[in-house]
Amino acid sequence: MAITTSTHDVISSERVEGTSVYNAAGDKLGSIDELMINKRSGKVEYAVLEFGGFLGMGTDRYPLPWSMLDYDTDKDGYVVPLTKEQIDGAPRYTETTTPDYTPEYSQRIGSYYGVGI
Repeated sequence: MAITTSTHDVISSERVEGTSVYNAAGDKLGSIDELMINKRSGKVEYAVLEFGGFLGMGTDRYPLPWSMLDYDTDKDGYVVPLTKEQIDGAPRYTETTTPDYTPEYSQRIGSYYGVGI
């Protein structure tokens, strides 16, 4: 699998939103719904994965630490080192119940994925 980084330093959030997300086995997990940006540092902290449901109905949102995503040019999407089962058990919310991204919530996400935020 050829995972590469872009030769550009900047990308529009519009181009990231809707991009497919795959696991290392090549299974499509969902797509990026939105990005969560730290308003003080200006850095993207999370890509919110839209996952689950049926025919786009009843999908949940799963914040993935941005550092976990690698762009794969062959797939034209992001690859994460996670299984569908790991995503299914991860912190999530519905489209209409976006949580406050407090330090405690960020710690919960980081703890689940084993990464520092």
